Amino acid sequence: MKVRHLRRGAAGVLATALALAVAACGSSGGGNTSTGASTGSTPTAKPGAGKPAVTLGAKNFTEQFVLGQLYKQALEAKGFKVNLKNNIGSTEIIDKGLTSGKIDFYPEYIGVGLTAVAHDDKSYPSAQAAYSALKAFNEKRGFTLLDQTPFTDVDAIAVKPAFAKQHNLKSVADLKNAGPFKIGAPPEFRTRFTGLVGMKKVYGITQATLVPLTIGLQYKALDSGKVQAADVFTTDGQLQSGKYTVLTDPKNIFGYEQVAPIVNKKTLTKEGPAFAQTINALSAKLTTKAMQQMNGAVDLDKQSPASVAKQFLQANGLA
Repeated sequence: MKVRHLRRGAAGVLATALALAVAACGSSGGGNTSTGASTGSTPTAKPGAGKPAVTLGAKNFTEQFVLGQLYKQALEAKGFKVNLKNNIGSTEIIDKGLTSGKIDFYPEYIGVGLTAVAHDDKSYPSAQAAYSALKAFNEKRGFTLLDQTPFTDVDAIAVKPAFAKQHNLKSVADLKNAGPFKIGAPPEFRTRFTGLVGMKKVYGITQATLVPLTIGLQYKALDSGKVQAADVFTTDGQLQSGKYTVLTDPKNIFGYEQVAPIVNKKTLTKEGPAFAQTINALSAKLTTKAMQQMNGAVDLDKQSPASVAKQFLQANGLA
């Protein structure tokens, strides 16, 4: 898998880079930032003014923190009231928050939504086919999917270059002949098809021992030798460093992982058409390059997700 090598920069450079990373067209600005500061337009001019507050959920890792802030601030710029619940947990946990009514919507990864919630391990021929399957599943539950993003954040297996050279590793399939090894990943990696289950069933990998790790700690574990392989995300900012070898997935067990917000249908009715339009306009701008840059700005440059999201939205006329 080819990973783009992108330069890190200060806040102003990031904003410029993000503006160049996406298409120039998009909805106009003129809205509030996440702080609710006035931009001179009257509240009644905003489509979200007077609508009920909504609760947005985010999972427990950097990219979700960034996505949460992006959707929150974009909606607030249009006058919607958004309560953000961060760091809820894995897909299995956040889905319970959705079905129980504790949250109204959250950004989900297509493949994980299919395998972890719909328990659908089928291999789909395209990202659109996978999206349609997850949407159909959620429609039956009283939810729906809004537009999916251009970027895909697929789980992948990363190793150190020396380990890859030692065992001639180029793809996940090659791990079958690497002997016993430790793999760092979240606990749910043990029971997911997009994890050890699929690695065993599809690639015949039986000598992998899981070392449960909080998301974000897998790179330190690789660097220290605590594990020889790690479950990573292809939009991780750390992969820009060139310090890691990402193995290809020729049989596509990690699926398609574009992001699509899952929303309660009742919420869409209450909020009106501008709600979905605002979310879809933002999603259309989220390219792989943009997400790598924003994730890197948080993980490597130690900027806050709120600040990074604000820069992106302003650079693209969405706030």
